[in-house]
Amino acid sequence: MRKISYMMSVSLDGFLEGPDRDISWHLVDDELHQHMNDTLRPMGAFVDGRVTHELMAGYWPTADADPDASAVTAEFAAIWRDKPKIVYSRTLPAGPAEWNTTIVSEVVPEELSALKEQPGGDLCLGGADLAAAFLRLDLVDEIKVYVHPVLIGRGKRMFPETDTHTALRLVENHAFGNGVVLLRYERLAP
Repeated sequence: MRKISYMMSVSLDGFLEGPDRDISWHLVDDELHQHMNDTLRPMGAFVDGRVTHELMAGYWPTADADPDASAVTAEFAAIWRDKPKIVYSRTLPAGPAEWNTTIVSEVVPEELSALKEQPGGDLCLGGADLAAAFLRLDLVDEIKVYVHPVLIGRGKRMFPETDTHTALRLVENHAFGNGVVLLRYERLAP
């Protein structure tokens, strides 16, 4: 069965973006970018909220057309374009959209369970608000946190405040040369 994997880069103080959606503090070098490409290439689909999808769609469809694009950037542009994308939005019209995208208006656990039963790679979950909804519904199987060695002080947190207790087990950690640390957790059965 496919897993739903929530992946996010965060500052050491737990923010995924600073004020005004600032992510200029992300330390993405070729080593980390290649790791991301290798991790995301076998995924079955990207599952994102509208804001995350629009940010990605604003850059990645043509990023490899830039003559100054690095090899890892061009590689990810192709991965992103070709990968099926499921976007949850209450403001966009439901149905097929550009870039191999399907817009869905509501998170329906039974539909996600059926999607997990289908063949193919795991599902990569992105976007803090959508991930919060998935976590509330106990739909996240694994969490991959890429901790960047920076304190940004304020912004949007990776996890919202909640009264829910979710037990996790560390199954992988890796330090990259730029100081970013991957912590991969699996959700323990309740």
